[in-house]
Amino acid sequence: MPYSSFLSPIVPGIAAASGLYIILIMLLICLTMYSRQRKKAYLYMVAAFLFIMAYEGVNIHFAFSGSLRQGSYPEGADWLQAFSFLLLNFAVYQLYHRMNRRLRLLLIVMALLYVVPLLSPGFLEGTGSWQAGYIDLCQLGTVMIGLFGMAPRVGQRKKYTAGLAVYFVYILVHLLNNLIPLEKTWIPAIWIWLPLLFYTLLFFILFTRIVEQMQSIYRSSITDGLTNLYNRRFFTRQLNRYVDQGLKVSLIFCDIDNFKKLNDTEGHARADQVLKQVAAIIEEEVDEAGLAGRYGGEELVALIVDKRAKVSRIAEQIRARVEAETIVTLSVGYSVLRAGINAGTLISQADQAMYRSKTTGKNKVTAYRSSNPPAAVGTSPSAESTNT
Repeated sequence: MPYSSFLSPIVPGIAAASGLYIILIMLLICLTMYSRQRKKAYLYMVAAFLFIMAYEGVNIHFAFSGSLRQGSYPEGADWLQAFSFLLLNFAVYQLYHRMNRRLRLLLIVMALLYVVPLLSPGFLEGTGSWQAGYIDLCQLGTVMIGLFGMAPRVGQRKKYTAGLAVYFVYILVHLLNNLIPLEKTWIPAIWIWLPLLFYTLLFFILFTRIVEQMQSIYRSSITDGLTNLYNRRFFTRQLNRYVDQGLKVSLIFCDIDNFKKLNDTEGHARADQVLKQVAAIIEEEVDEAGLAGRYGGEELVALIVDKRAKVSRIAEQIRARVEAETIVTLSVGYSVLRAGINAGTLISQADQAMYRSKTTGKNKVTAYRSSNPPAAVGTSPSAESTNT
């Protein structure tokens, strides 16, 4: 551990204590996440953090005991940090991808290379001068593996690469110190804080990945797995919220014409593909005006919340695009929220208007007219059709 004559003996201890605090927070986070997800990446991180905590504990002891100036720092402590760095790189990779057999073999080979110095007589007592250089070279190998093998496949490539760059400088200074003593220069004064910067970047990588996973879990709970539109439960909840606020909203109800026949003649895979195409069109058309959902089966709905949007135009654009861009057509109905109407009634009215389109020729848009008395579905005179 290079030590600068410009520094107070307690400065390395403060840096080590700060790093230990960050590591402790990440350790608790990983234990919590592993208890919920059982993801191996968190186990690798826990193991790495335990090694780092032992390493920083040694640093704190030697810094505050005044032993750093006496040159009695054990080389075995550097091994703890080096091995933790190896585990951390493979852990970060596993946050995004499962580790295949080739990577497992690579991890085993690298771990064996790290262990070799431990078999050397006098290693733990610090009597061998080549051990530190050997460990640094192993760490440089880990940096190269991370930079060229893992960084391209890690979701947070910039943060991960920045962490590798920081650690590369850290190793380089350590190597140079073995060749040219740097204790009387300002370089170790900066070098001491590099691990803290690396831990900080690692914390942001871990935190960001957990946030991404939470968002993904939440997204999957409110969307339909096939169409990626909002599911019926979430869509209905949003509709109720807007209605309760007294906002003027409109509901578009769409049903794919002859969808069962498409399923029977061309198979479920082809039908699912068409359903996704129709859903994408609806989502694009209402993107800036509201939200779209899958109500059930081949029934798709859209909630228009933008007061400036004209629901009849949006409904017609959806119908026309589906006819032009897919092999199916839509029967469409819509209704506008009026005083005294709740969310359930609004859905029922749009459904009636859609059914009117379905029973009067299909491939058309029908508006629900509240000026007429409601009637049974399929025979409702309260729905006016616009033929295309």
